[in-house]
Amino acid sequence: MSQFAGEPGNQDFVEVRLPAAGAYLSVLRTATAGLAARLDFTLDEIEDLRIAVDEACAILLQQAVAGSVLSCVFRLVDDSLEVTVSAPTTDGRAPERDTFAWTVLSALAGQVDSTVAEDNTVSISLYKKRGAGPGPA
Repeated sequence: MSQFAGEPGNQDFVEVRLPAAGAYLSVLRTATAGLAARLDFTLDEIEDLRIAVDEACAILLQQAVAGSVLSCVFRLVDDSLEVTVSAPTTDGRAPERDTFAWTVLSALAGQVDSTVAEDNTVSISLYKKRGAGPGPA
């Protein structure tokens, strides 16, 4: 685990990089559950985050460049967990927000954003505050 400059333990982060293939998503689901448990999220919140990370990765894998790397950064900030998954994509399109998958992400994680970098890397960020329950945090 690494830290940003500033107060110790205030903005810890963990980064996991693995092949952009569905077979490796169980690693991210497990990491999500472990880090959320470390922050004392409830069992329901842990399960919601685990499913949301899986769904965000599934969205990215649909357009990821074959043989590329999927990156997942977990940021622990106070009583919140931010999870950002990123992958280089073939067309650099942001996920559509009017889809069922995006609705599921928003319901499970609270707040969801996406960005596209100049190199066509698409990122999806999930934000969940401990004790916020389902829906926007």
